Amino acid sequence: MPTFVIFDLEFTTWSGAMEQDWSAPGQLREIVQIGAVRVNEEYAVVEEYETLVRPVVNPRLSPFFTTLTGIDQGDVDRDGLAPARALDDFLAFCRGGSVLSYGNDMLVLGENIGWARARGETIEHRALAPGFLNVRPWVNAVAPVTTGVNSGRLWQALGLPRPGTPGDEHSALFDCHSIASALRHLAGTGVVLPDGLLRVSGAPGGS
Repeated sequence: MPTFVIFDLEFTTWSGAMEQDWSAPGQLREIVQIGAVRVNEEYAVVEEYETLVRPVVNPRLSPFFTTLTGIDQGDVDRDGLAPARALDDFLAFCRGGSVLSYGNDMLVLGENIGWARARGETIEHRALAPGFLNVRPWVNAVAPVTTGVNSGRLWQALGLPRPGTPGDEHSALFDCHSIASALRHLAGTGVVLPDGLLRVSGAPGGS
């Protein structure tokens, strides 16, 4: 069955960093968590991917980040992968099909791929193919109630049941399920992504 991927990132941040677009010295948007779900054409989740990543430039997480995401230093030190490994694994999960995000997470992904390669690290899988798409402008246009709402609260803004996956907003995998719920709901009302926007891949296990 054709599938595509929805993904979400959590990355290093500090109080005021978003408002300043991470412009303070030494503040980079280093990925700390990647979440992704593979969904079929009905937006039903058929596969999940989740991993923690060890930041390099700022290996110590800020208290602000931990409060926001619930991810603490011990989690990352114990379970985090090296950036190149995590990025390569995630790109392999995408398998060349369309990859959707609610926001410009693909830009952060590209930054982190660039930094890893600048350090001489190898990422074998193709990065940022044309199938990476930001669906936030479309979702906000067809469902104005979602305007200004983050990915982890889409289900709430649309009056949907809370996603059954563990976690809360600002947990990457939970946010992915929230996005999938929103798209599934919109499709059920007859509002679907424009024809030709999605480039599907083969069934799980294919190339």
